[in-house]
Amino acid sequence: MCVCFKENTCLLEQQMYSLPYVLRKAGKFFHNLMEKKDFEAWLDNISITFLSLTDLQKNETLDHLISLSGAVQLRHLSNNLEILLKRDFLKLLPLELSFYLLKWLDPQTLLTCCLVSKQWNKVISACTEVWQTACKNLGWQIDDSVQDPLHWKKVYLKAILRMKQLKDHEAFETSSLIGHSARVYALYYKDGLLCTGSDDLSAKLWDVSTVACWEWSSGAKTQHFRGHTGAVFSVDYNDELDILVSGSADFTVKVWALSTGTCLNTLTGHTEWVTKVVLQKCKVKSLMHSPGDYILLSADKYEIKIWPIGREINCKCLKTLSVSEDRSISLQPRLHFDGKYIVCSSALGLYQWDFASYDILRVIKPPDFSNVSLLGFGEIFALLFDNRYLYIMDLRTEKLISRWPLPEYRKSKRGSSFLAGEMSWLNGLNGQNDMGLVFATSMPDHSIHLVLWKEHG
Repeated sequence: MCVCFKENTCLLEQQMYSLPYVLRKAGKFFHNLMEKKDFEAWLDNISITFLSLTDLQKNETLDHLISLSGAVQLRHLSNNLEILLKRDFLKLLPLELSFYLLKWLDPQTLLTCCLVSKQWNKVISACTEVWQTACKNLGWQIDDSVQDPLHWKKVYLKAILRMKQLKDHEAFETSSLIGHSARVYALYYKDGLLCTGSDDLSAKLWDVSTVACWEWSSGAKTQHFRGHTGAVFSVDYNDELDILVSGSADFTVKVWALSTGTCLNTLTGHTEWVTKVVLQKCKVKSLMHSPGDYILLSADKYEIKIWPIGREINCKCLKTLSVSEDRSISLQPRLHFDGKYIVCSSALGLYQWDFASYDILRVIKPPDFSNVSLLGFGEIFALLFDNRYLYIMDLRTEKLISRWPLPEYRKSKRGSSFLAGEMSWLNGLNGQNDMGLVFATSMPDHSIHLVLWKEHG
């Protein structure tokens, strides 16, 4: 009897304990059904109310909801906020539109953006127009035939390094050539070879890159040009025309047959020593000359004369240029002519003439220009020097961007004691023309001091 009572009691207890459990399960089930049924209406009411709140009230509401959230809700919130706040527009936009937007950013910002992701780096690196423009702004030459879309970012990185070296005065290095036993009076440079003439009765030809030397101490003269009655200060020649021209202290310019040494013509009209002659092919058209014509420029202390030079013997002066009618401003014997522009330095600055019209285009006046002389002039840069430094000027801004210290070089009255080396980089760097000789000058110890481009780091 007792056994049956106990069994019935246990069964009753199980039924009593299971009833609340069943009721709870059923309530939760029906509650979930109501939630699904009414949730959208409830959410719409909440949304309308939320949108009617002020920004401060909205923030307080969000703070309260966040405080009630568990780990699952917070993780969900974090994942969705990252998507909403950090949308990858370069990945979502068409490539052409991405390139258009990138053009408004400066190169340094673009380089920083390349670090965001591989996708960003790929898109930004392929934006050719952006990197070409950046290279042009640095004074770099652009070759439009290069088709590689990733090429110009690499060029820009190389360009920015070289321009930083120039700005920090670290783009050059120095060297010396030792071999003469007496004063070096004459220097001439072409195609990597430096020719030097000395009082030791020798002429030496140096390979600047390897410092190899060839000597003609007793070599036979190939040609002798006799006729000037005063010292000869400047010569130039052209193999195609078989012509050599010379300027002298006898106030004349002589035109010689290069192969025979015969004097073809003597050009008169100067009233001072002719300190510079330049023979160059014309590149512009005017009433007096056409592209392809050979032109001779001769300069004295106050004037620059322009002569037509061809295979004919006789020629007349086309034009005389000066910077002051009363001769109050003197010219330095540093004359540049590239077929389009004439540039000459004076005590007041650099004068640039348009060769087609003979008009003065501009006068460039760097600080303390009274002692600065012109070495080379291009489309982008100019190379200048004085007693202490070698200077590079950006002609677009007319500001000096770099300088390099020079030793106490020899100032010779008998010949050229200094000259510029490679000149093509003055029209814009390209990563290939910034090498080799920049400047050379003879020294009191009979050596030749060289300034060379430093190799890219």
